[in-house]
Amino acid sequence: MKLLSLKNSLQKHVHHQRLYLLFKKPFALKTHSKHIQTSTVIIENPENKTLLSLTHNSNFDSTPTSIPYSKLLSQCTISKSLTRGMEIHARLIRFGLLKDPDFRNHLVNLYSKCRFFVYARKLVDESPEPDLVSWSALISGYAQHGFGREAISAFEEMHLLGVKCNEFTFPSVLKACSIKKELKLGMQVHGVVVVTGFEFDEFVANSLVVMYAKCGDFVDARRLFDSIPERSVVSWNSLFSSYVGSDFYKEAVDLFQEMVLSGIRPNEFSLSSMINACASLGDGGQGSKIHGYLIKLGYDSDPFSANALVDMYAKVGNLEDAVAVFEEINRPDIISWNAVIAGCVLHEHHDLALKLFREMKSSGTYPNMFTLSSALKACAGMGIKELGRQLHSSLIKMDVKWDYVVGGGLVDMYAKCDSMDDSRLIFDLIPEKDLVAWNAVISGYSQNGEDIEAVSLFPLMYREGVGFNHTTLSVVLKSIASLQAIDVCKQVHALSIKSGFESDNYVVNSLTDTYGKCGHVKDATTIFKEFPVVDLMAFTSMIAAYAQDGQGEEALKLYLEMQDREIKPDSFVCSSLLNACANLSAYEQGKQVHVHLIKFGFMSDTFAGNSLVNMYAKCGSIDDADCAFSEIPVRGIVSWSAMIGGLAQHGHGKEALKLFNQMLKDGVSPNHITLVSVLCACNHAGLVNEAKQYFQSMEKLFGIQPMQEHYACMIDLLGRAGKLDEAMELLNTMPFQANASVWGALLGAARIHKNIELGQHAAEMLFTLEPNKSGTHVLLANIYASVGMWENVAIVRRLMKDSKVKKEPAVSWVEVKDKVYTFIVGDRSHARTDEIYAKLDELRNLLNKAGYVPMVEIDLHDVEQSEKEQLLYHHSERLAVAFGLIATPPGATIRIKKNLRVCMDCHAALKFISKIVSREIIVRDINRFHHFKDGSCSCRDYW
Repeated sequence: MKLLSLKNSLQKHVHHQRLYLLFKKPFALKTHSKHIQTSTVIIENPENKTLLSLTHNSNFDSTPTSIPYSKLLSQCTISKSLTRGMEIHARLIRFGLLKDPDFRNHLVNLYSKCRFFVYARKLVDESPEPDLVSWSALISGYAQHGFGREAISAFEEMHLLGVKCNEFTFPSVLKACSIKKELKLGMQVHGVVVVTGFEFDEFVANSLVVMYAKCGDFVDARRLFDSIPERSVVSWNSLFSSYVGSDFYKEAVDLFQEMVLSGIRPNEFSLSSMINACASLGDGGQGSKIHGYLIKLGYDSDPFSANALVDMYAKVGNLEDAVAVFEEINRPDIISWNAVIAGCVLHEHHDLALKLFREMKSSGTYPNMFTLSSALKACAGMGIKELGRQLHSSLIKMDVKWDYVVGGGLVDMYAKCDSMDDSRLIFDLIPEKDLVAWNAVISGYSQNGEDIEAVSLFPLMYREGVGFNHTTLSVVLKSIASLQAIDVCKQVHALSIKSGFESDNYVVNSLTDTYGKCGHVKDATTIFKEFPVVDLMAFTSMIAAYAQDGQGEEALKLYLEMQDREIKPDSFVCSSLLNACANLSAYEQGKQVHVHLIKFGFMSDTFAGNSLVNMYAKCGSIDDADCAFSEIPVRGIVSWSAMIGGLAQHGHGKEALKLFNQMLKDGVSPNHITLVSVLCACNHAGLVNEAKQYFQSMEKLFGIQPMQEHYACMIDLLGRAGKLDEAMELLNTMPFQANASVWGALLGAARIHKNIELGQHAAEMLFTLEPNKSGTHVLLANIYASVGMWENVAIVRRLMKDSKVKKEPAVSWVEVKDKVYTFIVGDRSHARTDEIYAKLDELRNLLNKAGYVPMVEIDLHDVEQSEKEQLLYHHSERLAVAFGLIATPPGATIRIKKNLRVCMDCHAALKFISKIVSREIIVRDINRFHHFKDGSCSCRDYW
């Protein structure tokens, strides 16, 4: 009964997975090493059951001495058969054989190997004089299972008892020192090794090398390695595996090459370590050489090496070779499948990853958590929500713990599949939300355009004490930029400095980008200039900020600096530069950027192609824009909208509508911007009926409700066509309050048709909506002037003065020899001012002879008529034209950009000038393009 009771007691503790008992004295343990609780590992090996079956023979109890207990216990240890080992332990107690040191040592070894340290330690403590074998077995078990502190405590106790170590004990003790990074203790053990004469034992010497290396002392590790008299491949493996384990991959590869040159033949462990080093270095070339060694030495069939090769090729982006090696594996295990699938996901070959995932399931290999995590990323990358749901279901069935891999992966998958409700639900269900989960949900909101949610979550995350990293800050700043929330940007900036992220590239570049997009270019410039390491991303952010802020010249200067630093641009930099050139109407510089697109291979990039179309269109060359449009490989709605908008701005209304219809035939649905361009095309071409048809069918045909911009286009078009009552009726039936653009369109119509009453009403509304905008006062004054109401003109001018409203100065830009020159009215700051005004006088005489009569009535200055004529001649666009005539070759096209609407007098004068000098003059004003040629304008005086 006592035997049965002990056996049941032992099994009971195994089933409850309890590895520590509260023994009474004398079995109470004195050190921390006795307080271990881990799960028991029981592995049954069918091949060892023949010998173990002796324990069930009918004569077992009657003839105990005839049973080979030592062999039985050895077999139990090899197969980790804890249950049967415990049965033998019980029988040894019954027959009084436990006093035999050999049996006791076998049992200590068994329990240590099976991680059942409570009984291993109990046996050692019960022994009157535990010998070296027992201590070695216990220390080895602790070290092998990662219990470094317990192994060290056992060693110290053994040492105090006077038991000396041997060549089998020292390696385990040194391994324990490595686990706990106990360099000082390791050096003391080294001293004992030297005193006891084991420093020349290869196994001990190798363990010393590893201990020093894993404790970070590579100098002493290398010194010890060099002192080994005869270094075998095991010695070399010890050192460069330590290099690999400490992320010194290049040093590991160099050491491997040194080993090969010394004549030592590498084994499969050497080669596997080197493959891992090459994977981490991203060095596919060196990895291929190691692959050659594997084949040459006959290790290519080794499963560990094959898996390492698959992983290496996948990580360096050589998926073709990764799949080739994978397909040569006879029976790929879960590690093989995970390596090749994860590699495909890493390099965004999501379709191939999911194909391999299906093949894995068909082969009978059941996916684990890591496989499903990779598959979730592939679903996220491709936006396949349904498959993602199936994987989610599989994870639930597996009943895995919701860690950062599972929870964060699901949150990310649903977010990238445009299902933020599901993403947030999963996030809320995660019991312990870590940084990965928070980043996933914040990124999801940001990616789906829910920027307020993304920004609002950040302070909640901060209060939870989770912390944040550069990814968090970059994503939050991206949403802040979209919201134009400059105050929040400044708060996040201060927090990033306080948290030590002021020197992080990602955060600094995100701050530059956010300040730029919020219109605080000065702050963006300060951050950019103060950061010591300026990379491509930093230049991209700053160039984009300048381009967006209308500082095109600064953007182009910065690009020159970038070239001086030999930083190769990407398609985003080139797109920003094209936008800068477009804003400046810098045609020649835009063409140079186009050359760079070709040079760096970005012509297939849709984003860059769209910017190229936009640049040529805004620089006045609609033919070049059309060529660029035809070369875009895959035209999206942005491509079509850019070209349609370009045609509209150039007055090619019918061509714009034709292209719009072609877009619809190609299956591309318009957005609200496309329809604004369509209505503008009708407006500039005077196509009233066509505009009405498109406007009235917007919602029915395309599901787009008219917005302020669409109403403004229609009211402007009706007003220009003289249909003022119809324009007013449309305004009164708008489903929302009209904004300034709508009332501005009505005011412009009133000016054209000299409708005082309508002009006054529109102006009054604009004074309320935009009290500081000078354009309203100017247009109203022009209306009064056109009908001779000079007293009212004076009242408007006085109102401007009293309200401290400053008239926006007219500015014109002209590009000559890759440089953009700026002119204002009466400008005399240019180096060639005398030549410019001489050319203006020459043109004045020629214009008078050609029949040109100045429209002095449009000038609102209270001066004599001759002085008004002089002021008209000195308008900024005429100065720009005069400079263009003296600075460019005869016959060359002159391209001018003006920040305001070109005045009627200049419009008339430029028609005459184009014929007199036989030049094409292209003027881009705030509304559209005017192509002056042979005495006429492309707008046909309808603008």
